[in-house]
Amino acid sequence: MKELQVGRNDAGQRLDRFVSKAVPLLPASLLQKYIRRKRIKLHGKAAARDTRLQEGDVLQLYINDEFFEAPRAENAYLTVAAPRLDIVYEDENILLVDKRPGLAVHPHDGAEYGKTLIDHILAYLYAKGEWRPREEHGFTPALCNRIDRNTGGIVIAAKNAEALRILNQKIRGRELDKRYLCIVHGAPKPAQGRLEGYLFKDAVKNRVYVTQKPQPGAKTAVTCYETVARAKGLTLLECRLITGRTHQIRAQLAAAGHPLLGDGKYGRLEKNAGRKYQALYSCCLRFRFTTDAGLLSYLQGAVFLAKDVDFVREYFGGNVYNQWSEKISKKVETHIDNGV
Repeated sequence: MKELQVGRNDAGQRLDRFVSKAVPLLPASLLQKYIRRKRIKLHGKAAARDTRLQEGDVLQLYINDEFFEAPRAENAYLTVAAPRLDIVYEDENILLVDKRPGLAVHPHDGAEYGKTLIDHILAYLYAKGEWRPREEHGFTPALCNRIDRNTGGIVIAAKNAEALRILNQKIRGRELDKRYLCIVHGAPKPAQGRLEGYLFKDAVKNRVYVTQKPQPGAKTAVTCYETVARAKGLTLLECRLITGRTHQIRAQLAAAGHPLLGDGKYGRLEKNAGRKYQALYSCCLRFRFTTDAGLLSYLQGAVFLAKDVDFVREYFGGNVYNQWSEKISKKVETHIDNGV
């Protein structure tokens, strides 16, 4: 329990507004709940949220100590009272979440404090009691892969240090197979192919440029693609990254003359049909371990798919994604059987 005394400059405020300023990490919904449950008292007695405070008033706050910490990125999860996650899969070691376009994975690029994917994941695990930050000083659940704010798809979170170590190793060793769906303008030829080149990143503009010849700072980029469907001047592609560079699919397809629908950075705004986000989704994840995976060995061969991709349904109909999902599941299972 902590006590707060009301000073001259705070006199006249409502009780709930005073507490919200004094304890900024406490979510508004939880604040109101604590007032109703008499965990916030005035002079030892219950008080209404709209009680006007006077100079010298003393509040007793029966609130967990962590809510009194100074706000920072590491404790922003405390401001999330009701975590919103589209969980694809979960066990004691990992959590797979389908991130929707428009949500940042980490607090950057102007993302609001307490409203990123990692904030919601930490809040979820904290609420379940699976993560106790005041006891586990050496580890915080972490994301193993990132997806751009305006791209949707499956993100992997490790719940413990060993799972994080293994997954980081497997990602570096390219032992995870990710498939993307995207819509591009025009019809790439051939219908199935491989894009190769070099990507040079301009960090200031947060943009990459494609070149066909190596140059200082440029990295190799290889993307395989396959046509899934065509309609009204648009093509739905399945893409597989051989390398994983920033904006790789978007930049390489744009350089090939087929920018993504909705991509204002690499495409043309007037051709994006009013879409807010680029039509790109990381919707299939397969664990294809070729080396020892330790406590995650049980995931070998497992395939996980996003439940739905809105732009596929919007432009190609509701059955196309379901048909692709069935096909891709059989395809990756065949690859596992063949040791690919």
